[in-house]
Amino acid sequence: MAAKLRKGDKVVVLAGKDKGTTGTITTVDPKSGKAVVEGVNMAIRHTKQSQTSQGGRVPKAMPIQLSNLSLVDANGKATRVGFKIEGDKKVRFAKTTGDVIDA
Repeated sequence: MAAKLRKGDKVVVLAGKDKGTTGTITTVDPKSGKAVVEGVNMAIRHTKQSQTSQGGRVPKAMPIQLSNLSLVDANGKATRVGFKIEGDKKVRFAKTTGDVIDA
């Protein structure tokens, strides 16, 4: 199945403790159906001090289910993603506005 959400997409969280938060996808793991969004689902990780970095409590973005994310359209609202054929390429588009996401 084609990927509806990809790295670099601006998304909004639909469910969970960060509901309504927007952010950009940094990584996607299609096998587990999860993505890491910057500033969303933050957890505290305790790290040991090293020569290069200061130790302590470091916030880290944890993976979130793709089903709890939705693409943000030009109006700043959540939208579903559709696919259409333009020429010989399959492109993604926002269902609410009809704007093509991939140029």
